[in-house]
Amino acid sequence: MRIKITSVFVDDLEKALTFYTEVLGFQKKMDTTAGAARWITVVSPEEPDGVELLLEPNDSEAAQTYQQAIYEQGVPMTSFVVDDLQDEYTRLADQGVVFFAEPTEAGPVTFAVFDDTCGNLIQLSQAR
Repeated sequence: MRIKITSVFVDDLEKALTFYTEVLGFQKKMDTTAGAARWITVVSPEEPDGVELLLEPNDSEAAQTYQQAIYEQGVPMTSFVVDDLQDEYTRLADQGVVFFAEPTEAGPVTFAVFDDTCGNLIQLSQAR
């Protein structure tokens, strides 16, 4: 068993696609329609055949409630791994990304948490 696709709820597909590709640096892997629905995934340029991140519209009340509740509790929706957290933190902060937690050491990792502008907190982590 492997993980091929995981998802994050987003409040605006176009805004999310722009943020995840132009700011975070992911590459668009898939962008297709199925009826009125749109299926957009992004991948790391370092692993183009790796796990895909589905930008999932939060167009149901349940998704909106879940997304808002974990955001308000400060719980990241997902976590991305980086090789150099301080460099990535500086790069993103220079682009105007809002961080809710600056680089912090916790056990075997250093992490930071930012707002993805689409309704989520995202954690970056680096193994120490």
